[in-house]
Amino acid sequence: MTGKKHDTNRNGPRRIDHHRARKGEGGRTRATGHGPETAREPNTFSELGLDSRLLKAVQNMGFTEPTPIQKQAVPPALQGRDILGSAMTGSGKTAAFLLPILQRFLPKDRGTTRALVLTPTRELATQVDEERKALGRHTGLTGAAIFGGVGMGPQEKAFRKGVDVLVATPGRLLDHFRRGSAPLAGLEVLVLDEADRMLDMGFLPDIRKVLRHLPDRPRQTLFFSATMPRPIVELSRELLTDPARVAVERKQAPATGVAQALFPVPARRKPALLIELLRREEVGNVIAFCRTKHRANRLFQKLEKAGIPTARIHGNRSQNQRTKALEGFRDGRFRVLAATDIVARGIDVEALDHVVNFDVPNVADDYIHRVGRTARAGATGEAYTFVSPEEEGDVRSIERSVGRKLPRRTLEDFDYRVDGEERFEVPAGERIAAIKARRKEERERARAKEKRRSS
Repeated sequence: MTGKKHDTNRNGPRRIDHHRARKGEGGRTRATGHGPETAREPNTFSELGLDSRLLKAVQNMGFTEPTPIQKQAVPPALQGRDILGSAMTGSGKTAAFLLPILQRFLPKDRGTTRALVLTPTRELATQVDEERKALGRHTGLTGAAIFGGVGMGPQEKAFRKGVDVLVATPGRLLDHFRRGSAPLAGLEVLVLDEADRMLDMGFLPDIRKVLRHLPDRPRQTLFFSATMPRPIVELSRELLTDPARVAVERKQAPATGVAQALFPVPARRKPALLIELLRREEVGNVIAFCRTKHRANRLFQKLEKAGIPTARIHGNRSQNQRTKALEGFRDGRFRVLAATDIVARGIDVEALDHVVNFDVPNVADDYIHRVGRTARAGATGEAYTFVSPEEEGDVRSIERSVGRKLPRRTLEDFDYRVDGEERFEVPAGERIAAIKARRKEERERARAKEKRRSS
């Protein structure tokens, strides 16, 4: 976790939350079942019954008050119960499952991997492992993050060493299982983090394959999901035994402190509008969310051509490229981060001025996650959404979800006409045809070259 240390917080005691608990986000918490979750809620970390070494780490991180899901989930998890948690980004769920895991392993011998945390993305895996390091800094407990896009050698070393806590994406973990380099015979705790996101990304079959590789022995399972679609409910029933159910009520609107506005604009003029907003300094540093990887690439090219320092991040970028993009954006080398929804959850960027929905999300929850990247930790921020005529239906759906009409703005003296404007996106069929034609030309040149050599 990267939080400020014991500052004079005008919003009250600081809560431990890697994703930056922000005013109004915690929500009310509902717990069902028997046991400690029906008793009086603990109000401090010491009342959670944590070891002094974990309390010292929490104090070092500058946090004093647990979030609602931590208050409800940590006590039953410490007792060894399964947990079914419904909680969104920013609720503090990462510490809610890490603290009980670390406490459970304190008296045990090192050299055996006893906990596996499955996450949907490389970024979230890295984030969880960083928080594990911060919370476990005084314990001697070890861990590693396992994901694709990087070499497998250091990851195999972590398996051989037997780190205590392994954080992994399903695909790369399966790669290690196929190579026989992932011994998990001593596994005691399984965590599924953001299970609904894994479902959205098509990872549910991979999760089931991972489960078949795990040892057939009793284990504690901690299951977290922002939403509970039917496939996720069915999976939770398969994995959990008499779980303590904890639900932080879902946010129906972005945090207070986020000023939202819609900018109606023809689709072809969206890049020009963003460039003009940047040039006039109407927006500062900004994450611009795009619907597809291709559109994120095209926006990156347009902004770079206009002389605006820009990075891009999406699923086709390597882990090294994604890490460099985020680091450069955080330290100010890039003013714009053109991104797909891969960063809408689980990535924390401090002091983010603006979020721009370059494309309107077609799901209201995605809108809330996107604009939630700004106004973190009780700060303020602005979220602008560029709306083409074809996207008005999605806007109405979002407005119904958040319960109000969003204000509309126009940029004074900006030319909204599309005359002579080139297409922003080349249709997929044309792109595929161009790739095939280029490859055909390359093959023909290679054959001609080989013919000249042999003659």
